Amino acid sequence: MERWTSRRKSAHGLAVRAEIVLRCSDGCSSSQVARELRLTNTTVGKWRSRFVAGGVSALLDEPRSGAPRRITDEQVEMVVVKTLESTPRDATHWSVRSMASATGMSRQAVHRIWKAFGLQPHRAETFKLSTDPQLIEKVRDIVGLYLEPPERALVLCADEKSQIQALDRTQPILPLRPGQVERRTSDDKRHGTTSLFAALDVATGKVIGEVHRRHRSTEFRRFLDRIDAEVPGDLDVHLVVDNYTTPKTPLVHRWLLRHPRFHLHFTPTYSSWINQVERWFAALTQQQLRRGSHRSTRALEDAIRVYLTEHNANPKPFVWVKSADDILSSIARFALRTSGTGH
Repeated sequence: MERWTSRRKSAHGLAVRAEIVLRCSDGCSSSQVARELRLTNTTVGKWRSRFVAGGVSALLDEPRSGAPRRITDEQVEMVVVKTLESTPRDATHWSVRSMASATGMSRQAVHRIWKAFGLQPHRAETFKLSTDPQLIEKVRDIVGLYLEPPERALVLCADEKSQIQALDRTQPILPLRPGQVERRTSDDKRHGTTSLFAALDVATGKVIGEVHRRHRSTEFRRFLDRIDAEVPGDLDVHLVVDNYTTPKTPLVHRWLLRHPRFHLHFTPTYSSWINQVERWFAALTQQQLRRGSHRSTRALEDAIRVYLTEHNANPKPFVWVKSADDILSSIARFALRTSGTGH
C-alpha cells in the first residue's frame, strides 16, 4: 500500500484508498482522516470496512461488465474482407465514408476496425524489383566491399545527380515566425540546370564532388581524373557505380585501361538503393535543394559547393549492417508476395 501511494503511475482512486488505510492504521480516527484528505466520513468508513473484511485485494476495483458489443464478429469480418477484396464502383479504393455507407455502420466503427487490422486503403507505395540476371553476384560483390573492404584500397560509391534545377520563387518568401510556418509561392522561376558528380568514401564519409553543366562521358572522365589526383597513388580504387551508360563508353573504357588501379563494380538494374552515395544525395536534397531559392545556375552550384565543404569538415560514414544473404532473402520473400504464389 505504501508503494501504491508513492508510485506516480498508480491510479488516483487506488492511491487514496491505500492512504486511508495507512492513516487509520497509524491510529487516526475516520473523521480526522476525512478532514485531512478532504473526503466524507462515509467514504473513509466504506474503505476502512472493506479492508477489514477483505484485506488488500478489497481495495482494488471490481471488474466491470461494460456496455454490450453492438458490432458482431461477422460484421468485422465483412468490413475487412470488403476492404481487401473489393473496391467501390466510383473509386479506386475505399474511404471511411464510402465503407460506412456500403456497410451501414458508423464512420467511427469503420475507422476502429481498420486501425485494429492495420488497414490504410488511402495509402499506396511504389516498388521495383531488379530484373538483372546477375543480381546475386552483384549484391554479394558490393556488400562484400562494404562489410570487408580489401586491404590497401579505397572503396568509393560514385554517381551523378543530373538535371538539378536552379529554382527561384516568383514572389518573396515569407520567413518563419512564432506561430507561423515559412510560406512560399507554389510556382517558381527556372534558371537552368546543373549536374553533380560525387564519390562517397564508405570508410570515412568524405565526399569528392564536382558540378558540371552537362553530364556526358567527357565530364565523367574529368571526374575520374579528380578522383585519381586526390586518392594516394599506392591505393587501389574500387568504384561502386550505377548500371548506366556513361561509365561504359569507349572514352571511359580507354581511361580505365590506362589506370589499372581503378576497378568498377556495377549495381544491379533498378537497385540504386545499394549505392551509398544515393543516401548522401537524399540528404543534400532535403537539407539544401528542396527549399533552396537560387536565382541562377551559378548560385545553385555555389550552394552545392558550400554543402560539400561543410559536410567534409565533419564527415560521418553510413553504417552498413545487412549481409548479402539477408538482402537476398528479403528480396526472395517480397518476390513471393508479389507473385501471388506464397511459396
